[in-house]
Amino acid sequence: MYLFITILIFLASILLSLVVLIQSSKGGGLAAGLSSSNQVMGVRKTTEGLEKLTWGFGIALMVLVLVATFSLPNSQTSATGTTTTKQSTTLERAAKTNVPQAAPAPQQQAAPPASK
Repeated sequence: MYLFITILIFLASILLSLVVLIQSSKGGGLAAGLSSSNQVMGVRKTTEGLEKLTWGFGIALMVLVLVATFSLPNSQTSATGTTTTKQSTTLERAAKTNVPQAAPAPQQQAAPPASK
């Protein structure tokens, strides 16, 4: 499942970048002088369609990333979904290593109350 979602994310990101590269800029650069002739020939509908595709692929990419995050496989489970090992505690891991542990501090005896 995770692999399938990852492939969909990859395809959506490629399609999103292609749609963005196809779009013409909306700034006042070199395309500003040609905008009046483009609107007469019906290119305006094409730019609206490309803008809708951009939004669609962007939203799809965000949703797929969220779904992939929640379907991320655990390191504790195998491919069949059963738990293989129990996670050890910090003390068990410290006992397995050869790191010397500090000796506990000696307990002080309570002094008897002083008499007046």
